[in-house]
Amino acid sequence: MFTGIIQGQGEITSLRKNGTECRLAIRPLFTLTDVIDGESIAVNGACLSVESHSREGFTAYASAETLARTTLGTLLNGDLVNLERALALGDRLGGHLVSGHVDCLATVREVRPSGQSVCCRLEFPASLGPEVIAKGSVALDGISLTVNDCGPDFLEVNIIPDTQKRTTMRLWRPGTRVNMETDLIGKYVRSLLGPWSGLSGKDAGNDAATRTGAGLSRELLLRNGFI
Repeated sequence: MFTGIIQGQGEITSLRKNGTECRLAIRPLFTLTDVIDGESIAVNGACLSVESHSREGFTAYASAETLARTTLGTLLNGDLVNLERALALGDRLGGHLVSGHVDCLATVREVRPSGQSVCCRLEFPASLGPEVIAKGSVALDGISLTVNDCGPDFLEVNIIPDTQKRTTMRLWRPGTRVNMETDLIGKYVRSLLGPWSGLSGKDAGNDAATRTGAGLSRELLLRNGFI
């Protein structure tokens, strides 16, 4: 579990492909102490396990599933990535609950100045639209951000100067693809409401109410004693 508060950036120093999988070597560009083999570190928002570590950095293995769902498969030697260690119980939750399980790739469509900040507009698959709300939270390349505005397939976020300095967001340009994870609580709410609203996630088809096209209606509430 993570919070989306990026601790620093890392540099990709090696990429060793093994079929559809890959082993990454990452050199942190900040002080990263007491690393333990097996611990979880979010790399651009994707949760990876440390295989080995040294003073120079650490290695992690990305499976075919991870490479298919994230931008990690497009990284090159010398690229920068956002790094965050897993949340420890008792730490401040400065961002929001982030699982490190990327939902989709979002594409940057617009980057425009807004005072000292930068406003970015991104597009994402419309199937995830119900999980994105204005003033809610989203993780983009592992960074916890507040949604300023959104629609069925787009969202806008404001990037303050400190976030630009600490993360790879300063490198975003129209066409840049980033890892996106929607709000964890929103996913559970959507799943729980799925049988009544027809707006559940990928497994919605398993619900009888969804299969029959039933939704939340006055008749349904009457039949179940709510009114």
